[in-house]
Amino acid sequence: MQKLLSLPPNLVGCFHDITGYPKDEWFCTHDPIGHKLGSGGGSVHLLMEYWKAHGKKADERLLLLHAGGQSRRLPAYAPSGKILTPIPVFRWERGQRLSQNLLQLQLPLYERIMDSAPKSLRTMIVSGDVYIRATQPLQPIPEADVVCYGLWLGPEIAKDHGVFVSTRKDPTALECMLQKPSVDTLNRLQKDHFYLTDIGVWLLSDKAIEVLTHHSTHNGKVTEYDLYGTFGCGLGTHPSQHDDEVAQLKVAILPLPGGEFYHFGTSHELLSSTVAIQNLVNDQRHILHHSMKPCPSIFVQNTITLRPFTDSNKNVWVENSHMGARWELSHNNIVTGAPENDWAVSLEPNECIDFVPIGEEAWCVRRYGFYDKFSGDEQTTPRFPLLPNAAALNAYMNGDNTVVGEWLSAEQISTQANLHRLCLQRQQFRAKNWQTLAKNHEHSVFYQLDLDDAAREFRQYHIPAPTPIGNNEPLMRRISDAMFQSAIATNDALKATMERKAFALLREGLTDTLANSRVAPHKVAYDDQIVWGRSPVRIDIAGGWTDTPPYCLMEGGNVINLAIELNGQQPIQTYVKPCKEPRIVLRSIDLGASEVVTTYEQLGAFNQVGSPFSIPKAALALCGFLPEFCAEPYQSLADQLHAFGCGIEVTLLSAIPAGSGLGTSSVLAATVLGALNEFCGLGWDKAEIGHRTLTLEQLLTTGGGWQDQFGGLLHGVKLLQTQAGFHQDPIVRWLPTGIFTQPEYQACHLLYYTGIRRTAKTILAEIVRRMFLNQHEELSILRDMKAHAMTMYEAIQREDFETMGRLVRKTWQQNQALDSGTNPDECQRITELVDDLCLGYKLPGAGGGGYLYMVAKDPEAAARIKTLLNNHPTNANARFVDMTLSHKGMQVSRS
Repeated sequence: MQKLLSLPPNLVGCFHDITGYPKDEWFCTHDPIGHKLGSGGGSVHLLMEYWKAHGKKADERLLLLHAGGQSRRLPAYAPSGKILTPIPVFRWERGQRLSQNLLQLQLPLYERIMDSAPKSLRTMIVSGDVYIRATQPLQPIPEADVVCYGLWLGPEIAKDHGVFVSTRKDPTALECMLQKPSVDTLNRLQKDHFYLTDIGVWLLSDKAIEVLTHHSTHNGKVTEYDLYGTFGCGLGTHPSQHDDEVAQLKVAILPLPGGEFYHFGTSHELLSSTVAIQNLVNDQRHILHHSMKPCPSIFVQNTITLRPFTDSNKNVWVENSHMGARWELSHNNIVTGAPENDWAVSLEPNECIDFVPIGEEAWCVRRYGFYDKFSGDEQTTPRFPLLPNAAALNAYMNGDNTVVGEWLSAEQISTQANLHRLCLQRQQFRAKNWQTLAKNHEHSVFYQLDLDDAAREFRQYHIPAPTPIGNNEPLMRRISDAMFQSAIATNDALKATMERKAFALLREGLTDTLANSRVAPHKVAYDDQIVWGRSPVRIDIAGGWTDTPPYCLMEGGNVINLAIELNGQQPIQTYVKPCKEPRIVLRSIDLGASEVVTTYEQLGAFNQVGSPFSIPKAALALCGFLPEFCAEPYQSLADQLHAFGCGIEVTLLSAIPAGSGLGTSSVLAATVLGALNEFCGLGWDKAEIGHRTLTLEQLLTTGGGWQDQFGGLLHGVKLLQTQAGFHQDPIVRWLPTGIFTQPEYQACHLLYYTGIRRTAKTILAEIVRRMFLNQHEELSILRDMKAHAMTMYEAIQREDFETMGRLVRKTWQQNQALDSGTNPDECQRITELVDDLCLGYKLPGAGGGGYLYMVAKDPEAAARIKTLLNNHPTNANARFVDMTLSHKGMQVSRS
């Protein structure tokens, strides 16, 4: 999606330099100076300038973001544009960046909407001075020429905005749009109408853009035309303004689900909106840091502060500034741009001050009122002193008015500001803030930040590494600190050491839950009995990766998977039987390998690279056959087996190729634990077996989450959900199976072995590393995955086969967004052959190879897919495998 920005003229030339955004994705221009175009004419001008520079391309999706106003009522950010207003990190949010601005916060929602929109809606128009949140999944967006989002707001707010009016019989179809209707008008409407307040998020088809262009141009030149007050009021079945061409456009109105709207258009709103966002969460369990501010409405960013705030301070904003020991602030104060100084500055209530760099050395000082509107002559009258250099600025601030070179108006300040100098000062102050934030981590946002971004700045500005935090700190913070130390290390050995420490601490947290639950295995099987465990494997169709520590420990996970049998069999099997000698015999039927274990040392060597018996050794350890997990002391393994009453033979069978993506290793571990649980009388249920499997994988250092083992332990189709915390105990919600088992659907579910081997560990390690660091983009994807699982849950509850299939496609897209290595070229070549015949498809698990799960559009399409792939096999081992839903999950029985 291309982003087109209408910006203040002074910002256009340096936007890419100061933001780092690429020119091939972000296009910037400004309205013609001296010509008022309005929101409609401005949109058309922005489009025409873009097309002039890059050409008009079919099917290109465009986001038009209007941020070109003079920001009269928010003077602090008039020079750099409101769109780049720095926004403080939310106290309840993880993965935000210290450098975040309003533009960065706006984009994710707009991208979500465009991703959800029909292909016919290719252009979105939004405003640049608002932050809009949707706290619930987006509803389907209908086909229309114009789609507008609105919020359910009371008449006291709606009266100052545009409103969309619809009948109660057809609430999504627009009857008319009204601009700033009176409260009486709104009250009369409510008898048989609904109204939604316009939030400035409009989607337009090519036809709508053509109509808008026709109304905004004359003789090939763009003229003034209002998108909201004129074009909008001409829309609907009974428009409030008559325009035949506009009225022919089909319009749909949608309430933004769980919508929230925060305006940043004035100095007052800068504070009030920020306070409102910070207070969205008051549950102390979900607040990630507890600051020491005397008042919650004090915000300090990118600032060196030598004077503490007091109880008398409230509604204070200090940004990109040096506030010396002799500064005195009160309330309703905004300070921006102050360079390093030792001035005595006193701000009265409702007084603000702004220091703006002009040219190469000059400074302009602007004192203004908290509620000033800079309307009319206030904007154009030269009344703010321009100081030619830093020495003159210092003299002026110390009371010498003779150094003033000339006077500038507010308008001149914005057009002449040196934005490179302004942003460089902000970066320098932020670089100095990092060490203080890290040192004061108990009361700062440091460890909730995007630590990957923080590490980049530490390296860029050569900031000394903070001292590693102590062992008395919370475990999750110690884990994050270790990975952060790895990320900033310049020495490869130190980098590797600290990364290993992070993973070791994670294992410690997950295995410590078993420290006080040692077990005492005792033989309950007869000498001639065999305990037989067998399990299906699993296919994850939504939410995979959200079950993986540390993400699930921080935010909980949602996963939907299904237990499947292959070729009519449960493919993972374990046999446990007694043997006379006091030893443990391990065998693998599929690998043709065996090993005899006679000592604790041999059994404890489950981390040995390449061992075919790491899983059963770790399982036996957890079942009490290593001293650290056993409730009773023994001198040796032989002594313990004598007391137990026999030796143990464990035989494994995995009737699936390695690297299948079907959760094979985790299901095998759970099946071995399940069989040993029965053999040793441990009394574990499936939930406990699943939990101990997670611990087992940590012991093996392979990592991984909980969904694989629960996918095989538990039958059918299910939603698995956990809450944050080290004890991951999934709640299970079973789903109807009709769209998987009914004859008209069963044939549509295909499983194809690609013959491509892959190892999940390399993909897993990099993704988990980014989880440790709260990497912003990755957390955003994981949260989308978690919400997507609930959308899938609802589709399966409705037994909506088509939607379910399309959601599988989205799951695959999310997996690739998380790591492109999940879809190597060999796999992509397969999916390109069948793409048009499938609703969706994905490689189960971490991807990279193994099996490919496909949801064909119908049985006929399924047959064509089989013919295609059978005629074009990937390699000699590629083949289809019959899959059926397992109605039993893991089973354990005795002979």
